[in-house]
Formats: sequence, C-alpha cells, structure tokens
Amino acid sequence: MLKTLVFACCAACLLAGAVQAAEVRDWRDLHAVHEKVQQSIKDMERARAANHYDMAGHGAKAEELLRQAERELHEAVEAAKHAQ
Repeated sequence: MLKTLVFACCAACLLAGAVQAAEVRDWRDLHAVHEKVQQSIKDMERARAANHYDMAGHGAKAEELLRQAERELHEAVEAAKHAQ
C-alpha cells in the first residue's frame, strides 16, 4: 500500500513537471492537472487515515509535496489566464 501511495505521489509530481515543461497554449490544460492534483491530495488523506497515519513520516511528506504542487499549479493557472 505504501509503495503504491508513494508511486502515485511521484507520478503526480512528474505529471505536474511535464505540464510545466510542455508548451502551454491554454490555461485549461493546467486547470485539468490542478484538479487531478487536488484529487490526489484527497486520496492521500484517505490513505493516510486508513493506515492510521503510520508511514514513518513519508505519507505526511508526500502530502505536503502534493500541496506544494497544488499551490504552484494554482499560480500557473492564474498567470496563464492573465497572459491571454
């Protein structure tokens, strides 16, 4: 379970990085990724609760990284909206 959780977090971070590296033509692309990261945060919260928050700190760290990615994506969406 922990390996799957860590893999999902890494995949979400890689996806966010790929989106930022790719040429963005429309802020809606970023918004779609933003929503996926928000869903990943909810999934992480449920997974941590199901494991009684006992993941040697790795679950909390992964959740914080997802929250950082969510904030950056939010800022990217806002910047892309204003650039059009």
